[in-house]
Amino acid sequence: MSTDPGSVLRWLARWPLRWLHRLGDALGWATYLLSPTYRRRFNENAGQAGLAPDRFKPAIRQAGRLVMELPLLWARPNDQPILPHVRWQGESLIAAALTLGRGVVFLTPHMGCFEVTAQAFAERFGGAYGPITVLFRPARKLWLRPLMAAARMRPGLATAPATLAGVRQMMRALRRGESVGLLPDQVPPDGLGVWAPFFGKPAYTMTLAARLVVQTGAVPLVAWGERLAGGAGYVVHISAFDDPAGLASPDPAESAAAVNGAMERVILQRPEQYLWGYHRYKTPAQRAAGGD
Repeated sequence: MSTDPGSVLRWLARWPLRWLHRLGDALGWATYLLSPTYRRRFNENAGQAGLAPDRFKPAIRQAGRLVMELPLLWARPNDQPILPHVRWQGESLIAAALTLGRGVVFLTPHMGCFEVTAQAFAERFGGAYGPITVLFRPARKLWLRPLMAAARMRPGLATAPATLAGVRQMMRALRRGESVGLLPDQVPPDGLGVWAPFFGKPAYTMTLAARLVVQTGAVPLVAWGERLAGGAGYVVHISAFDDPAGLASPDPAESAAAVNGAMERVILQRPEQYLWGYHRYKTPAQRAAGGD
């Protein structure tokens, strides 16, 4: 077996999911125990949400599983579908929204297996309703970028960079009646967000989610991929956005707060699957370097 990263990923993609998740358990705990910065952020973020350790500590191994399942999601052949690994809850909401022809905005927190949601949609609905366009940022590590790009070149799946050109691409997709997906709890670049409470603490929050819905009339839906125990696959949960009035507010801070509130309510349903180690409360780099 070649030792280049792509070959390693393709080799791991042939492993049973339960084996990958077992390796992920070890990776999650090793990262938590060996990295004081990660451990502190993990504990502080979960504590900010008001969670006792017994409710968030299972997320330590879930974070490792997130990493170790990527070979299956990124490196399996295009003719090997993900749908056999997926069950749906709320699938009828997608069908109803798509038939309106106004486009759909899927809002997915850093929770469970967020990669599987777009791939499952692409396989299930992409042929009839056009591709889903997902917002992405290039990996920081140069060697990882071509792997990510190849992973997301799948039928029914398109990508848009986190730039103004990418925003225009997503707008055009929605106006064609297609779907887009984004992680609204991802810290946006400086100037593309506002400060809004997330579990009671100010977090720099993207305004894009509300703009896409308001400017195109698209239907907002919340989606997340629950990771099942024992390598049994995933359940893609779909629910209606529960604060449409807040999302439509002309005040960007209010609409961002509505998005954060919706994400909070989903996260608290299954906090053991949220990525608490994500640097949610960081200041965007340009602002830290001398912005306002």
